[in-house]
Amino acid sequence: MDVETTADRFVGIDVSKARVDVHVRPDGTAFGSTTDPEGLGALVARLRPLSPCLVVLEASGGYEGVVAAALTEAGLPVAIVNPRQVRKFAGAIGRLAKTDAIGTCPRAGQRPDPWAAVIAPFAQAVRPTARPLPDDLSVRLAELMARRRQLVVMINAEKQRLAKAQDRIAQRSFKALLKSLEAERARIDRAIDKLIEASPLWCAQQDLLKSVPGIGNLVARTLIAELPELGRVDRHQIAALAGVAPMNRDSGRYRGKRKIQGGRVEVRAPLYMACLVAIRHNPVLKPFYRRLRDAGKPARLALVAAMRKRLTILNAMLRDGKSWAQGQT
Repeated sequence: MDVETTADRFVGIDVSKARVDVHVRPDGTAFGSTTDPEGLGALVARLRPLSPCLVVLEASGGYEGVVAAALTEAGLPVAIVNPRQVRKFAGAIGRLAKTDAIGTCPRAGQRPDPWAAVIAPFAQAVRPTARPLPDDLSVRLAELMARRRQLVVMINAEKQRLAKAQDRIAQRSFKALLKSLEAERARIDRAIDKLIEASPLWCAQQDLLKSVPGIGNLVARTLIAELPELGRVDRHQIAALAGVAPMNRDSGRYRGKRKIQGGRVEVRAPLYMACLVAIRHNPVLKPFYRRLRDAGKPARLALVAAMRKRLTILNAMLRDGKSWAQGQT
């Protein structure tokens, strides 16, 4: 276990559109800065001499990206965390809302302590892993995959409206918009093709993933874009990241039902659809699913277990650089 020294510093940063509030543990230093280039330069200049063990920011709709990039370029260890984690930590220390003051009520004219004063002790207590920011290609691929999902939602909605339409003018309107949306989806697909082809690593990963029966372009590219940790972490971590790991609900002698929670829905949804096919045709997952059903497990539980097993297999394939055929020999 690491021994914390008095020299260990942990920094919490609360990010908004035009400003950041900073709090440093354990000495309690607090200051603010703007998010323009001059302000970010001043922020780096104040934090770098402190040599913090960890700088933690909440994901805040993209505003945190420019701040994290500036700090990472300066060589500081940065972790971006889910705001829900910090809120739960805040509840544990008696801070019920982001607008609540910490500790006693401030005197007249005194500002309450900023939310950064919660993020800093969270960083010190939880110590989330600092990870490098994704490169430009990774950011672009994630944006294109997100845009593709949005277009698919719009296409499906228009198809449902067309099916109910009776007026010919309305029908022509729906068909015209559908044609435009489908053309836009095709354009995004071509852009994704070019990005994948620009990266030898992604090409190799895509070939490995698609060697698995039932894994096509969509699932493979979703995993590459939304789950870059695939092949780099162990099976327990990858299952938790995708949200297919069972979480216990035990307290004392009480033993609650294990349920999945959290994770990345962008990964879980296509993985779920792929497993619906796999439990009928995949030579590994089909008997695995059947054994669970024969043992009396509910269909949904057995399907989630199949999703977890498939993800574990894919994780091992990318880790070892082996295709499906090689792994079966």
